[in-house]
Amino acid sequence: MVAAVLTGGAWLAGRRFGLARRWTLLLLMLACLCGGAAIAKLRTEAVSGPIAPALAEPAVVEAWVMDVDSPGERGARIVVAPVRIRGLTPEATPVRLRATVRGEPPAPGEAVRLYGILNPPPAPASPGAYDFGRNAFFQGMGGTLFALGETRPTVLPEPPWRVRVAMKINAARYALAQRIVARLGERTGGIAAAMTTGHETWIEREDLDAMRDSGLAHILSISGLHMAIVGGFVFFGVRLGVAAWPWLALRVSGKKVAAVAGLIAVGTYLVVSGAPPPAERAAITASIAFIAILLDRQAVTMHALAVAAFVVLLLQPEAIVTPGFQMSFAATAALVALVEVWPRRIKEISAPWPIVVTQRLGSWLLVACTASLAAGMATGPFAMQHFNRTAIYGLVANLGTAPIADFILMPALALGAALEPLGLGAPFLWLAGKGVDLMLAIGHWTAGLPGAVQTIASAPAAALPIAFLGILFMCLWRGRLRWLGLPLAAAVLIWPRPAAPHLWIGDGGTNAAWRQAEAAVVARPGVRQFAADLWSRRRGLELTPRAEEGWTCKRSFCAPEAPEAGPVALWWGKKAPSAEQLEALCRSAEVVSSRAELLSLPTSCSQRLVLDGVDYARGGSVELWRVGAGWKAVWAADVRGQRPWTRQADPDFSDSGG
Repeated sequence: MVAAVLTGGAWLAGRRFGLARRWTLLLLMLACLCGGAAIAKLRTEAVSGPIAPALAEPAVVEAWVMDVDSPGERGARIVVAPVRIRGLTPEATPVRLRATVRGEPPAPGEAVRLYGILNPPPAPASPGAYDFGRNAFFQGMGGTLFALGETRPTVLPEPPWRVRVAMKINAARYALAQRIVARLGERTGGIAAAMTTGHETWIEREDLDAMRDSGLAHILSISGLHMAIVGGFVFFGVRLGVAAWPWLALRVSGKKVAAVAGLIAVGTYLVVSGAPPPAERAAITASIAFIAILLDRQAVTMHALAVAAFVVLLLQPEAIVTPGFQMSFAATAALVALVEVWPRRIKEISAPWPIVVTQRLGSWLLVACTASLAAGMATGPFAMQHFNRTAIYGLVANLGTAPIADFILMPALALGAALEPLGLGAPFLWLAGKGVDLMLAIGHWTAGLPGAVQTIASAPAAALPIAFLGILFMCLWRGRLRWLGLPLAAAVLIWPRPAAPHLWIGDGGTNAAWRQAEAAVVARPGVRQFAADLWSRRRGLELTPRAEEGWTCKRSFCAPEAPEAGPVALWWGKKAPSAEQLEALCRSAEVVSSRAELLSLPTSCSQRLVLDGVDYARGGSVELWRVGAGWKAVWAADVRGQRPWTRQADPDFSDSGG
């Protein structure tokens, strides 16, 4: 904070006393750097709250249901505001928990009693992978709860007014989602509800996979596309309405009235969507554009985009490391740069209407293809680095769905959602449902094409900032020299990948996978599958189950019968193995992993790498490379560092969001 004040003051003083521009620019950059660090520190302190411990015994949690969250691997999930947690003091009680429950989730506003396993937010699935704990920390989520029994109603004291307001809004959102699903059916209505209220409770797994593999998953997440369509639809609709009323058009600025209506529409949609971080960032960006119109400024410019990015980072500095922020602003910058260089079309004079229609259709197709290509190229490096997958036919799928989503689906869904509480939304929701069905058909067809998805290993950490600088240079520079940024923008794609680890062991030692040619062979298929899949994709490997033959597997362990079967023996029982069992494990594999703490090792383990519960409690998941006669280990905790959100969870009951 002191450094930010000093550098900011030095910059102002330099401007005041006529210091050379090169020095004032340097001082400005230093002031921004120090100011950003200060804002990040203030933001971290502002959202800091208690983090749940990994309790040894199940806990009783009495809480208010705040919202229904997207389902995970193990069932439905809800967000709760705990009032009491048995075994924790009020000061140590997290503000919010994400709870995995059995059966149908309770509605927002209900007071419930849950009995289950309490954990801190999950750690990264592998060293350097996405940190779910960091994301949960800045969302105010202090832990996870895995319910062991049924959710029961209870009686609790009245919550604070802010909690009551949030629950009423979320209850209305969930009721609207239920009405949409009731109108359109679970499959179609589930997609429509996700696009309207953010609830993904009813989306079928195969539909979600098809949308991801076809490059259409961004349509399900409420973000810039949705805000742009809803805000733009209201803006142009209101402006057309004002122009159609001559008396009003002569007395008010239709453009500014439409901008105010657009602001209201964006704010309303933000509330209805539940205000997830991507929607908040999109709402800020859209609001900056409408405010620019009110101030008689051009809405779509690099300056407006820079102001929007500045405001987002001022309010949410943690967003800079999130894939959503990086991809949305990269795509927007590419589109703005495209608008700046796009040639102006000469209007026809007295041209026959068939020629005009043909020309307009050809122009629209050219603009749509070019815009999709520019946005896809700008977001490609981030998708490769963070998600390790590229939808080969994403351009085709997006071109096919763009007119449906822009002109039919989203406008009809917005009108249907607005009128549904009055019982008048049926025709608009029916039309939106037809758009959803058509979009799903395109998504499934595209995802089913040969080679629809290409898995790409993550590049070293330095590649993504270099790619970002290349994209930024190409968007900001005027003239042909902008193409000098292309090699930098392609850094993630062309950067040589280091050799993948020979072995990965998940946090707690409950599962493992090893590299075999271009495949990752998983020791326990179906156990902690999300973490194993995340690791294999990040390393560019195809996940395959181990062979049934050549392994001895019991209730608490799995060990290879020969060296060629696999390099690791796993003991996942909470009770430590006996001396005889441990000796047998050491004879069977080069690496022995025990979830329990080992107090002593037999002589057969002297030439083996043995990892136990103490190692996993400190380091989390681990990647291992063969180095000569030994092993090189990289632990997730070492890469993660000491942060306010770093605390190890019980791997049996942590939910990584899959």
